[in-house]
Amino acid sequence: MPTDAAPSLVAVPSGTVTMTDARTRRSWSADVAAIEIAAYPLTQEEYAQVTGLRPAATLGARLPVEGVSWWDAIRFCNALSERAGLTPAYRLGADEAIVWDPAAEGYRLPTEAEWEHSCRAGTAGPRYGDLDEIAWYRGNSDEHPHDVGGKQPNAWGLYDTLGSVWEWCWDFADPERYGTYRVLRGGGWFDQHWSCRASVRRGSYPGLQIDDVGFRIARNS
Repeated sequence: MPTDAAPSLVAVPSGTVTMTDARTRRSWSADVAAIEIAAYPLTQEEYAQVTGLRPAATLGARLPVEGVSWWDAIRFCNALSERAGLTPAYRLGADEAIVWDPAAEGYRLPTEAEWEHSCRAGTAGPRYGDLDEIAWYRGNSDEHPHDVGGKQPNAWGLYDTLGSVWEWCWDFADPERYGTYRVLRGGGWFDQHWSCRASVRRGSYPGLQIDDVGFRIARNS
């Protein structure tokens, strides 16, 4: 990979996805426009090329970057956009105020609906394949992260949407109950199999930095 290359993106078609929340037992449908999304979670090498930082607990160029907060991910997206000469998707103000410009051409986090639609790749079950074949999780990871892209991709060419690292999404998790918590999706290398399903939702405060949370980037199509 060239040192100045942006992460590889794949085209995801438009569609409708039905999401569920196990805690509230609520289901809802969302229409998703066509987007481009990274083929795999952002790597430590890609993060360092833009920020000069390697925050991960376990170092490796092709390991997923982790130990990054939601705010770190937002700032990375803007920095990568500026580096590529694209209009940043986010405007950051005082007191951590943030505005997303949906029309901006720059890099951004996927919405929760975009993430699940991309993960499912047209499938309706809990996973798009056999878990051991598609994901690093507690049952096969030896409790440490692995290089991205080492498992089978889904039908649209996305790797590691389940397992590997939890991925930050743009959305609030549940403002009425959790305030500013943002959504995490996909499960991680230390999680049991039941957390590595396309429908599983988790949320945490946007400043969280932990060794099984990363992100993947997206752009408007």
